[in-house]
Amino acid sequence: MVMTPQLRQAIRLLQLSAVELEAELASAVESNPLLDWTEPAAPEPGEPVHASTVTSSSSTEDSAGGEGPGPESTSEPEWTMDDGETWYERVGPSDHDDDSSAAEQVADAETLLDHLLWQLHLSPLSPRDRSIGVAIIEAIDDDGYLREPLQAIADSLAPELSVGEDEVMTVLHQVQRFDPVGTGARSLAECLGLQLGTLSDDTPGKTLAQQIASGPLERLPRVGVAGLAAELKLDPAQVETAVQLLRSLDPRPGAQMGAISTDTYVTPDVVIWRQHGLWRVALSEAMRPRISIHRGYEGMIRHASAADASYLRGHLQEARWLLKSLEARGDTLLKVARCLLKQQAAFLEFGDSALRPLTLREVANEIGLHESTVSRAIARKYARTPRGTVPLRAFFASGIDTGAGGEASSTAIQAMIRRLIEAENPRKPLSDARLAETLKATGVPVARRTVAKYREAMSIPSSQDRVRMG
Repeated sequence: MVMTPQLRQAIRLLQLSAVELEAELASAVESNPLLDWTEPAAPEPGEPVHASTVTSSSSTEDSAGGEGPGPESTSEPEWTMDDGETWYERVGPSDHDDDSSAAEQVADAETLLDHLLWQLHLSPLSPRDRSIGVAIIEAIDDDGYLREPLQAIADSLAPELSVGEDEVMTVLHQVQRFDPVGTGARSLAECLGLQLGTLSDDTPGKTLAQQIASGPLERLPRVGVAGLAAELKLDPAQVETAVQLLRSLDPRPGAQMGAISTDTYVTPDVVIWRQHGLWRVALSEAMRPRISIHRGYEGMIRHASAADASYLRGHLQEARWLLKSLEARGDTLLKVARCLLKQQAAFLEFGDSALRPLTLREVANEIGLHESTVSRAIARKYARTPRGTVPLRAFFASGIDTGAGGEASSTAIQAMIRRLIEAENPRKPLSDARLAETLKATGVPVARRTVAKYREAMSIPSSQDRVRMG
């Protein structure tokens, strides 16, 4: 696949949150006269506003978790709950669940550290490699670079773990596969090389760009394209193509994360509802492109002077690229959401305790996308469900072997631990060892240390601190 400007734009738009996408579109409309806002049709007085969808999904039965027939439609039907209550998806940036508190609608600030650790815990690594991975990720700076020497990272793991630089390097290669691509690099050359490595071999200028990145990159600002071409004894056009490819890459991949402030309200990207016993998913109204090509300016191209026509054609091409990128973004997001719904219907029905292990790799393989694409598609994206508005990343969980041929997700185990503690005798709280024994009896063998780790992650005090005599 050739890394065209249109493809780069589509990739960038995919990783934007709904709030960031709104700002991006506003900037595009302001700078491009060929773009204009599209106002939604006003509803009739007294008529509720439904969320239109770009396309509807194949549905999943909530009881068995299997796929249902799910007819295609162009608008989202009402949400019908078991008690007869009807929910509507309202249009606009103030969209929220009437029954949800304001706190539930505030976006969590996801840092680069959070994003990398989440991917690490979904990766099929041993506990030893995972500990090394945590040390590596904690040493990565906000721009995405690993500034600490590998030996220093190895030393920081002592005395619990005795590891060498070779082990740290092996795990670092795994971390460097995470999204954003280029994270974990130890230099600009390595950062650009990692990004180039994800491109197809037929990308124009890729091989030469890799050569420049690993060699004369630092001399480029001083000697320019012509000087570099003379130095490499190559055609300046070839060098220009490679240099343009390098300039399209991100020298600070970590800076992509953490752009949402903690007081930003969530705009759901997809809507999940149940209708006639079937789970359905569709893009929310906020995800539909609300911009279009200004037909008046488009019509002027045929009658304008050569200079004006060239100017308008350039902006027309940019407008068409943006609209196609928005359509591709919606298609990818919906494809991922459909897969999540199919895999985690029980989670929507029964909550965290029914969340099955699911990784980025599984979803990527099922829908035919790269893991990094799936990661971008779910980054800071939210789904409105009958259980409230939840981040799409909540549908993923690492797995633990139950010893009976199956797996339980870490999230489900945490939910089990929480329920056991809530039901315990307050005068004789359950110790971590006792919790581990109880879980083992139910077919989920976890170590006492694992129970302690999950309990601490949920901010639950130890058994000694939970004693209540009253």
